[in-house]
Amino acid sequence: MSIIGVGGSHLSGEKVTSSMAVRITREALDRGINFLDNSWDYGEGESEKRTGEALKDGYREKAFLMTKIDGRSRKEATRQLNESLARLRTDCIDLVQHHEVIRYEDANRIFDPDGAHAALLEAKEAGKLRFIGFTGHKDPHVHLHMLDVADAHDCVFDAVQMPLNVMDAHFRSFERLVLPRLVANGVAVLGMKSMGNGIILKSGIVSPEECLRYALSLPVSVLITGIDDMNLLDQAVRMGCDFTPLQTAEREEILARTADFASTGAFELFKTSSIFDATALHPEWLGDEPAWVRELQSG
Repeated sequence: MSIIGVGGSHLSGEKVTSSMAVRITREALDRGINFLDNSWDYGEGESEKRTGEALKDGYREKAFLMTKIDGRSRKEATRQLNESLARLRTDCIDLVQHHEVIRYEDANRIFDPDGAHAALLEAKEAGKLRFIGFTGHKDPHVHLHMLDVADAHDCVFDAVQMPLNVMDAHFRSFERLVLPRLVANGVAVLGMKSMGNGIILKSGIVSPEECLRYALSLPVSVLITGIDDMNLLDQAVRMGCDFTPLQTAEREEILARTADFASTGAFELFKTSSIFDATALHPEWLGDEPAWVRELQSG
């Protein structure tokens, strides 16, 4: 599996046509980037549809395919997963993840007996997926809570996706709080938001190459990055091919340089604002609350 992954959300962005998304995906696969990120909700399903088109003509065999579902109930998670399978034109997705675990209550909803995790286990048994993970971008303590609830249900996730970047170490740090636990337990770490959707670059103190190299120097299995034009694909391929880990002095210099800018989370808006919280805007994607919650509420 490649150390760089193609971010799915950008494939349905404003500047990317369907044909360009197919070209980016296929050229990435041809050039050795074989991890494809996606989600049921990206572009109202358009990202998955475009990826499914790209995976025709033998390209599916080249890809490690990942997508995410928002549903917290068994019923909604099953519905979304089946839609994703149809859009991606495959009968088995390599990795399916519980998306946007950004609230403490998400964990209990997912692991309810009639929750989303039961749906993914059923799908795995049926051969519809191979591995299970979860993602989130808000707070490392929510990730730790999700891991605690998973432990209580005898679940060890195959993968966990989270923000890892040059500023994260200074504020609500996934790198400092969550990463060591995942490494100790042998869980695959999927890094994302190495440039914070470009916002980190607006600080003017780090380059795209430094952002990618910093995140890749952490113990990650894959670093997912947005690619919406051929120049960014070239950059990703170059970083993947030529990557050398940061030396200790280089890492310390970057952390010192970013400390003041990072201290309030101003350049990590996915942590400090709601603009990246798609399920907050669309709570209906989560599905019904567990039956016991509805019973108490009605009583």
